[in-house]
Parts: sequence; structure tokens; C-alpha cells
Amino acid sequence: MDAKPEPGPLSESSEPLFSFGVIADIQYADLEDGYNFQGSRRRYYRHSHLHLQGAIEHWSKESSPPSCVLQLGDIIDGYNAQHQASEKSLELIMNTFQRLKVPVHHTWGNHEFYNFSRDYLTNSKLNTKFLEDQIAHHPETVPSENYYAYHFVPFPKFRFILLDAYDMSVLGVDPSSPKYQQCLKILREHNPNAELNSPQGLAEPQFVQFNGGFSQEQLNWLNEVLTFSDRNQEKVVIVSHLPIYPEASDSVCLAWNYRDALAVIWSHKCVVCFFAGHTHDGGYSEDPFGVHHVNIEGVIETAPDSQAFGTVHVYPDKMVLKGRGRVPDRIMNYKKEKAFHF
Repeated sequence: MDAKPEPGPLSESSEPLFSFGVIADIQYADLEDGYNFQGSRRRYYRHSHLHLQGAIEHWSKESSPPSCVLQLGDIIDGYNAQHQASEKSLELIMNTFQRLKVPVHHTWGNHEFYNFSRDYLTNSKLNTKFLEDQIAHHPETVPSENYYAYHFVPFPKFRFILLDAYDMSVLGVDPSSPKYQQCLKILREHNPNAELNSPQGLAEPQFVQFNGGFSQEQLNWLNEVLTFSDRNQEKVVIVSHLPIYPEASDSVCLAWNYRDALAVIWSHKCVVCFFAGHTHDGGYSEDPFGVHHVNIEGVIETAPDSQAFGTVHVYPDKMVLKGRGRVPDRIMNYKKEKAFHF
């Protein structure tokens, strides 16, 4: 009998380099269960806190704990604002996250802006920009203060970029500001409905008030960071509340100018994955350029007997999402490098 060959360094049995947690759309509120705006899907407002506690217990017990957790936005529900409970609910959820002994990177979604102004968020614990990486001698990779975005390095040669999908939006902005007027004009040009949250009859159904977009300034910055990552042979993970790839998402839930974001990403070879929330249903698709678009299922619409979070294990040749409850497992291989012809 021939001895079995030893598994190669890139086989499934090799140890992951590192891992990170993902969770989306917790939308906690101290309220009885309700339904989504269409009345078709149940929302478990109070139970979402228990789901978060379960996720944190799981991450804390993993044999090698995640190096960080990505919270993909909508941490508390907009109903909190009507009940003057925004600060209290946020404090409860943030105190729960503090049980984790690893950094949590917070993305801002529409429900953050239903509860708080952009100025409030900038000065709150939901601003995790202090965790950013600063690349020496590359000022072009420093984000502007005009939007909430940054990049960080959880492990050498892996760069994560957190984007602000509500950089262009009418949410959380002072209605008297020029930016609000500019965004309202864009929204109204694409959406003639009296109810701006309604996609009814729209050729581009993503142009609703609960979505937003990326400014040219932010996209230019993203382009600079990806240029640096290309040059330095880094693998990149991008994080956003709003998805940008139609095949992985409900068409109503996309960022307003998702095509512009895709054009930037597709002009670089370094991006492996794009993680988003917002849809609650989840979704997945690998685009023609080999980027994996993963929408994580929302905690808020997860029944008490299930769960909704995941851990991504990062290997030299792929990322493997181990989902819990209604989050499915995914294997995301890196793009094959094109052979160089001399």
C-alpha cells in the first residue's frame, strides 16, 4: 500500500490564517414582534438582542477567536426614535458587544439615520474609524471627514475597506444643507412618487429614500486604496450596509449608484469579497470579475429558534463562510492569477 500523500499547504485541512465574524440588521427595539412595511415578514424586535448574545457567546468560545467582527448596519430599529428610546437601545446593544474581546467595526445603515443625525453618529461609539490603518507616505489613502469610511488590516496582506453607503442620502442630513438639497434632487429625478420610500413603477427601483449612494469623492478615495492594494499584492474585503451587485440582491435594496462602485472595483484585481446587509433575506453571487458578493441574512427577521451570523475563515487560497442558523455556508475562492507572458 502506498502511503497517502500529505495534504498540500492550500488544502481544506490547513489552518486558516485568521477569521472574522459577520452579523447584519440586528434592528433591536424593546417592542413586541411586528412586520415589515409590506406586512409580509415577521420582525422579532426584542428577540434580536438574544440572537446577538448567542452570536457573541459563540465567537467567544471558538477555538481561535475571530480577529474582529463586522457589524453590517441597522444595529437598532427606527421605531426607537418614535418611543424616545434610541440612546437607551443603542447603549444596551453596545454594552452587549463589549463582551467581545475583539474589535467590532460598525457600518451605518438607514436605521442608524432614523435614530440619529450624522453628527451624533460621528461622536458616538458607532464611529469605529479610530481602528483605521494609516499607510505611511500615501496621503491619498486617507479618507475625508465628509463621509464615514476607512480601511484596516486585520492580518498582513489583507485589507478591509468599510464604505459609507449613505454618503449621498437625504437621511441624517440637515434639510437646510446644500448636500440635502442635492441628494433630494437626485432622488426626485429618479423617483416621481409622492412616497419616496416607494419603488412603485420605477425603472431603477433602488432610488428610494431608505437607500443612498457613494459620492464621487468617496469613490475616488476607494480607487486610491485599491490601487495601493493592487501594488502591494493585498487581498481586499469591502464592507457596506447596501449591496451593489444586482444578482446578489433584491433590486430595490441596491445602492443608488451601485454601477459606479462596481466600475471602480472591477478596475482592480485585489477585491475578493463584498459584504453587505440591508436585504434581510441574504443573497450571494460571484460576479464576472471573480468578486464574491455576500449579503448576510438579517437578525431582525430571524425566528427565535434559529440564528443569523457567521464566521469567515481566511485561507491562503480562499475564504470560507461558516454560517449559523439561516446564514448558509459559502466557499469563496480567490481569483486565479493570469499567467504573465514575456
